[in-house]
Amino acid sequence: MALILTFLGKSASGCSTVAIATAKKLAASGSRVLLVSQDSTPSFDALLNMPAQSFPTEIEPNFELVNLKSSQLLSEIWTEFKDLEAKYLKFPTFKSIYGQELGILPGMDEALALNALRKYQEGGTYDVIIYDGNNTFHTLRMFGIPGILNWYLERFRQIFTESDLGKTLVPLIQPLISTILNTSWTLDDLDKVSSDNILQEGNVALKDSNRVAAYLITTEDKAAIATAKYFWGGAYQVGLSVKGVIINQSSELSVGKYFDFGQLESFSLPKKVGNNWKPLIEALPDFLDKSSTPLSINIDTATSQIKIFLPGFEKKQVKLTQSVSELTIEAGDQRRKIYLPNSLTGKVVKSAKFRNNYLVVSL
Repeated sequence: MALILTFLGKSASGCSTVAIATAKKLAASGSRVLLVSQDSTPSFDALLNMPAQSFPTEIEPNFELVNLKSSQLLSEIWTEFKDLEAKYLKFPTFKSIYGQELGILPGMDEALALNALRKYQEGGTYDVIIYDGNNTFHTLRMFGIPGILNWYLERFRQIFTESDLGKTLVPLIQPLISTILNTSWTLDDLDKVSSDNILQEGNVALKDSNRVAAYLITTEDKAAIATAKYFWGGAYQVGLSVKGVIINQSSELSVGKYFDFGQLESFSLPKKVGNNWKPLIEALPDFLDKSSTPLSINIDTATSQIKIFLPGFEKKQVKLTQSVSELTIEAGDQRRKIYLPNSLTGKVVKSAKFRNNYLVVSL
């Protein structure tokens, strides 16, 4: 299974430059690398002195580059859907609608990119896949899709199964589902949907820093530092592990003086001069290091205490709400759902305090 790497930082902090240097470093060491860009501007073209294609193209030995085009990805998925429909249904409904006729709605870019990454990862062609998105906000939203969709599925599944509309529609859609999946299906089966599916697998993958990991990128600019810390907490809100911080265009002497990223290891990168990538490549961390990252959640049932790793935020920036069986943590622009074990279900939150980048909740 390929390792997926991504970089989080303020615009113009050098994420694309670091992504390219990382690809060069790993490819030179023997890893088969795919650098995935979703940047519609010609920035990669300028950095690599060659156009980025919409299909994987070899740049150097072991190093391929692809630029994702949302309109093309949508057309490919729509074609696959119509092929399945024609295969399983006697009278296909969407055969006269073509992917080229469909526009890209807000949010589609992230979903299409995540699906593309999944396909590349499962293809077995690459050891490392490096993702460089349009910006970090979109990247975090993309990696948060499995958790968010699982959340929506749970909410709407309950509404659907309990509503008169759901009970009315089931007799109509059951034959269709049975035909497509070649299996029997009832309303009660909806309760099993989220226990073993691609969304659940996505959540599991995100929690394993040896399968999906991120590094923060910043410069010596105060706004870039503050933004990197903000994205640090945002990453853990969507379940994405951060393994280190790369300080771009800096000197080693300035790292300890100006930066405070807690237990994160910092790496100083010199400024790139011309087309000379060697100094950057030599200064980069060992991205294949198997060291663990802090646990995002630690639930101690004996003390009725939950520790949530939430770096980069202050208590006043965090909103905590509770239902009978779950907690919702709202910080930055993300919401995170924490499901309580049976022994803590029904207990009321007594206190919530910040300690060493953890939100400690006592029930």
